[in-house]
Amino acid sequence: MKSSNALLAEAFGTFWLVFGGCGSAVFAAAFPEHGIGFLGVALAFGLTVMTMAYTVGHVSGGHFNPAVTVGLWSGGRFPAKDVLPYILAQVLGAIAAAFLLYWIASGKPGYDLATNGLASNGVGEHSPGKYSMAAGFVTEVVLTCFFLLIIMGSTHWRAPAGFAPIAIGLGLTLIHLISIPITNTSVNPARSTGPALVEGGIALHQLVIFWVAPIIGGVIGGWAYRNLIAENDVPVVGNG
Repeated sequence: MKSSNALLAEAFGTFWLVFGGCGSAVFAAAFPEHGIGFLGVALAFGLTVMTMAYTVGHVSGGHFNPAVTVGLWSGGRFPAKDVLPYILAQVLGAIAAAFLLYWIASGKPGYDLATNGLASNGVGEHSPGKYSMAAGFVTEVVLTCFFLLIIMGSTHWRAPAGFAPIAIGLGLTLIHLISIPITNTSVNPARSTGPALVEGGIALHQLVIFWVAPIIGGVIGGWAYRNLIAENDVPVVGNG
């Protein structure tokens, strides 16, 4: 598989994750009486990952997330030389989705970016439930760690074939059900970067938290699965 195909797949997949997941929060969850609520947004994020994993997972591996890419490298599943190109493609896809979300949201009378936002992540006053930075940081580390365990376990060569995207999508749904009130759920630095760059302000100031915490969690999860859980794991496979 050509590396350019893999990078485009990662960009498209991450675009869909941000557009579908954050879009559900911006558009479909905004109605007090008929909105989809936390459950709907959580399910939307899970569905974006599941659908793209089936659509382009065979092209790029279906990461759509810098923390997943780094975590798979930590777990011995991904070559170091491809880490930065994957992350760049993911971030560009997320930024493109965030700008499109803003353009569409601006078409509604009364929409204000500073007030309504783009489902950015945050802690403290920017947390949906006003959770502290320490609480948000630890939550992001732990949940990203377990996300990597789910990914590595469901894609292990001994796992039932063909079901990994379902497990991963449902895993991400569960993660959102836990942490939307705490940080609005990142576990994905690219997902956090797109909305933060468009919103600016406190979302952009806090962005570093949603790079550092998920990356730490991804590294721990990948390492733990490889060294503490799995046996006879698959070798590193490049995309060049």
